[in-house]
Amino acid sequence: MGLLEVAARRRPEPIVLDNLALGYDRRPAVHLVSGQFEPGSLTAVVGPNGAGKTTLIKGMVGLLQPLDGRIDLGAASRHSIAHLPQISDIDRDFPITCGEFVALGHWHRIGFFKAIDARYQQAVIDALDAVGLSDHSGVSLGKLSAGQLQRVLFARTMVQDCSTILLDEPFAAIDPNTTADLMAIIRRWHREGRTVVAVLHDLELVRAQFPRTLLLARAPVAWADTASALTPANLNRTATPTANGQWPPSHGQNGTRVC
Repeated sequence: MGLLEVAARRRPEPIVLDNLALGYDRRPAVHLVSGQFEPGSLTAVVGPNGAGKTTLIKGMVGLLQPLDGRIDLGAASRHSIAHLPQISDIDRDFPITCGEFVALGHWHRIGFFKAIDARYQQAVIDALDAVGLSDHSGVSLGKLSAGQLQRVLFARTMVQDCSTILLDEPFAAIDPNTTADLMAIIRRWHREGRTVVAVLHDLELVRAQFPRTLLLARAPVAWADTASALTPANLNRTATPTANGQWPPSHGQNGTRVC
């Protein structure tokens, strides 16, 4: 069984959120979150900007500690969770090639300083090929388009080979063809029995591709099958989406986008 396949270590237990509150400087950005992500589920997290979606993902991956409540991973460890951040969080000026960046997905197995053997290097090659960038291994991150960088982030996530995958705005600022290619990878992860949670803004994509949805507006509005979650009544309890099925952007005091 290859590195990119799910072994017998599929998550046997759900990820449980119990009265969870997360935030910054002791100020909650999201609160009263209770529910669970079932093993092998495919869930979209949607809501207006400022609803706490990214904050929730950061809490689940361990970048933020709960202000209240708990996150129960069961018998799993944080190393069984892969986190694909927003591309705006990536320092594209750091002197690293695509191949080296993807290889960082192996760190939880071999550490940062151990040499990568042929088996692990092949996993990097296979992942870059899977995202259509087999000829970009030696290209620096700074030379990539937004769509190419997102593909490289997906390749690194593939190399991590985790049972749970958290994706923060994986389709932001990319073209429809790239979105379709990356969505195919997400569907494959779902077929393999991995638990996938994705922060998204495109409600039509969510309705078409994601069986379950968590609708947030700083607290949960709905957490159910997608048709039940994204009803007009529930959407009216959040900021109203625009005609193209997305929420208008909101900005913080410094002009940055709030998520």
